Amino acid sequence: MDEKFKKIAMENSDSIVHLWLDEIGSMKDYNYTSSISEELFESTNREFVNVIFASIKNQGNSKTVEDFSEKLINLGWPLSYITDGLQVFRRVTIDYILSQSDQVDSTYISNVLQSVDNWTEPIIRQLVNEYTGSWEHIVSLQRVALQELSAPLIPVMERITIMPLIGTIDTERAKLIMENLLEGAIKHNSEVVLIDITGVPVVDTMVAHHIIQAAEAVRLIGSTCILVGIRPEIAQTIVNLGIDLGKFPTKSSLKKGFRKALEITDRKVVDLDKKYGEIEEMIDSLGEG
Repeated sequence: MDEKFKKIAMENSDSIVHLWLDEIGSMKDYNYTSSISEELFESTNREFVNVIFASIKNQGNSKTVEDFSEKLINLGWPLSYITDGLQVFRRVTIDYILSQSDQVDSTYISNVLQSVDNWTEPIIRQLVNEYTGSWEHIVSLQRVALQELSAPLIPVMERITIMPLIGTIDTERAKLIMENLLEGAIKHNSEVVLIDITGVPVVDTMVAHHIIQAAEAVRLIGSTCILVGIRPEIAQTIVNLGIDLGKFPTKSSLKKGFRKALEITDRKVVDLDKKYGEIEEMIDSLGEG
């Protein structure tokens, strides 16, 4: 019996597609697709219904379904577009098949319902699984990228690295900061590591504790940690909280911290214009002599 109904659906696919497109189109003004251009909406709907019929005909086409699901994610369309579209297809197809027969007994109707469900349910499962799988993969990649950006360690000069921190610091991020500091300091053979908290909006007891732990860990592997970006309000908060930051150097700005790092590594900033002037004066005095 299922093959009979499938034959009716495939032979009359144009009519079913037309009915499906009409009903989906009427939903556009009332749901999440209202802001989508007519051209994109129509082309995606046609691709969707083609995927449905291809799955019915070929008993599932994983590559086609996977590509369509990934396209929807890239377009930013929600999962409800898939479920709504398949429910509309189910309803339209059942109505069309029933309209093609004079039989109205409950057995026939039950067979039609069961047959159409047997087509649509695997498609729903496959599309939803592919959609959620692709979404989870994208979210996972984004999470990794955000983690890398949340605690970057930047080698700016031989033996000197900087970790600029922006945003709030929670326990999970503090752990990442610690790991990146230690791994990066060893990898870059850092003698001095500057932690820049200019972009950290609030430094409370927990944040200060995490920073102190990180600085202490860096000290234990033989490097010096300099905390920079101590704004006046942050300094006042630290004093009011009774937090001791005396174990490692602190500076109000990255510029001052970098100068300190140069001193620690036996280097300094030289004014070339001034230096050239001194050399010229020395040459002039030698010439006069």
